[in-house]
Amino acid sequence: MALDYPALLRDLKYETDLLVDYLSCSAELAWDAKTPADGWAIRDQVSHLAYFDDCAHLALTDAGRFRVEADRLMALGPDFPDRVAEAHRHMSPRELLNWFDESRSRLLTAFDTEDPRRRLPWFGPDMSAASSATARLMETWAHGQDIYDALGVEHPLSPGLRNIAHLGVSTFAFAHRLNNLEVPTEPVRVELDASESDGVWTWGPADAENRVTGPAEDFVLVVTQRRHPDDTKLNIIGTVARVWMSIAQAFAGAPGTGRPSRTGAC
Repeated sequence: MALDYPALLRDLKYETDLLVDYLSCSAELAWDAKTPADGWAIRDQVSHLAYFDDCAHLALTDAGRFRVEADRLMALGPDFPDRVAEAHRHMSPRELLNWFDESRSRLLTAFDTEDPRRRLPWFGPDMSAASSATARLMETWAHGQDIYDALGVEHPLSPGLRNIAHLGVSTFAFAHRLNNLEVPTEPVRVELDASESDGVWTWGPADAENRVTGPAEDFVLVVTQRRHPDDTKLNIIGTVARVWMSIAQAFAGAPGTGRPSRTGAC
């Protein structure tokens, strides 16, 4: 998949604007609504995005200081995102929204003038500036999904789904290593149904025995661990593909716990 960096930043801004506009119209009481993430309310989802936007900006502007701060945070243990959420629960909804809006605007401005190939530190492996922007898009979409789920509304279709799906595919080896599993040598074919105008997105050799096919949004829900594979319309064929979909993780940090199946299927 060829990189279109300006389009990636437009997708990030689009997903950001959707979420900011929706939160701006939400009653303050709704910010305490529980989300599907265990122990997290809507306010925690927003503080998470704002905090790690600030981290991404620091990685862009002062890699040495970022490394010190990241090491300090990770030394607290794998639950450090929960500690970040807890530390900001005193903030009002207006303060949280302003923080996220301002942090994201500053980050988008920094990305706009950045070399997309420059390597940056992060909480997992180092990544390019383009990958950092993709990660912020993925995080915004995923935590936005938790917010929309909490409020019982449909997540508007995002033009950035292909970038998030590509991140989900490219973290195949990362997800296995994160779970102390040997990285399979067998390839997986991924075929995702997008919009009528976009057709089908594909990755991997067409003749691969292991396959994941189905709606693009369902694949993104799985690789961001917002849905259990059993609760999607994905067709998963082969042992390698099935194991991957059970541990797929497009985000950095400790291995995610995923979401339980709503259907109760095994």
